[in-house]
Parts: sequence; C-alpha cells; structure tokens
Amino acid sequence: MLMFAGLGNPGAEYAGNRHNAGFLALDEIAERHGFSPWKAKSGAAVAEGRLGGEKLLLVKPQSFMNKSGGPVGEVARFFKISPEQVFVFYDEIDLVAGKVRVKRGGGHGGHNGIRDIDRHLGSDYWRVRIGVGRPDQVIPGSRIDIRKWVLMDFTTEERNGWVPAVLRAMSDEADRLVANDDGGFMSRVAYLAPTPKPPAKDDPATPDGKDG
Repeated sequence: MLMFAGLGNPGAEYAGNRHNAGFLALDEIAERHGFSPWKAKSGAAVAEGRLGGEKLLLVKPQSFMNKSGGPVGEVARFFKISPEQVFVFYDEIDLVAGKVRVKRGGGHGGHNGIRDIDRHLGSDYWRVRIGVGRPDQVIPGSRIDIRKWVLMDFTTEERNGWVPAVLRAMSDEADRLVANDDGGFMSRVAYLAPTPKPPAKDDPATPDGKDG
C-alpha cells in the first residue's frame, strides 16, 4: 500500500489558498480516479482507491499546516506504510508558478508542513513540490510578505489557467509516481501543462484572487 499526502489548511476560507495546493492535487486525483468518499481518521481526511495496480491511500491532514506530521505519521503507522512509500504534495514558493518537481528525501526548505512531517516520519519520503512562485514573479513589483502570500488565493488568471491544467496533468500521470517513475512524471506534467509565461508589468491580476 502507498500513501499520497496532500498538505493544506482545513476550512472553506483556506480552500483557494496557494498553501492548499496539496489538498487541491489530492481532490483532483480522488475525483478523476474514482476513489472512495473522504472519511475522518487519525486527524485526517482519508480516501481509498487503486492506481497503477496498487492500493493507494489519499490523506489530507485536518490539523492545520504546521501540525501536518501527526496525522500523516499516525495513518502511516496504522497501515504499516513505510516512509519510502509516502508521497507528500505541497506548495513551493521557490519554484516558478506551474512547475512541478519530485524527489525523495531532502530538507524542509522552510516549509512548516514539511518540517513537521520530518519530525514524525523522518525525511526518507517523496516530495512532490508544486510551484506557486514568489509574489513579484506572479504580480510584478509586488512586495507582499511571503507568509501572507501563501495564505492568499490564486489570482483569477491562475485559476483559469495553469492551476487546473497542472492539477489535471498531475492526476493523469499519477500512476507514474506509483511506479517510482519520477522522471517520467515530471516530463509528462511539463508537457501537458507547460509553465506559464511571467506576467507583463501592466498585468491587471489582483493579489487576492478576486476581480478588482
């Protein structure tokens, strides 16, 4: 059995935040691959299904981002899933918006959710980083604080552009992760959902994801 864990914050007010990219990825996978309804277990929302011939658990911690490790660790121990069979999907500000990178092991890079998972699971799991970019990359000239940025919604242009494209591509190619074909996964996602061009300086997108 394998686990895909998606990171985010529970509650409708956070649903469209950049910090919830991991939740969005798992929701797309669950819907497109016919997983079971979400059920509460060990402080997480859990759905079950099969992908690439393997039994797979989807796990969304409901403990808020900086306490993600507890629920992920508890579910992994209950189902006897080892760290190398865990894939964690999360937002990454140090990747340009729309780029996806996968690697096993590594540091937390300042991400509080990953930092907490390291505490509970060690660091020998797979990281699926979903680039959300930095404020001045998405909104030219922006000086929005990073901590505020990740808790803001994707812009309207993003929601109508690269976000659904990347989520669909990741879902369509998720069986490659199950097969440990991380290189193939990254190549196919990049092909199906090319990284968007940086916005022009006069781009009208508003930082809160709303129109005007």
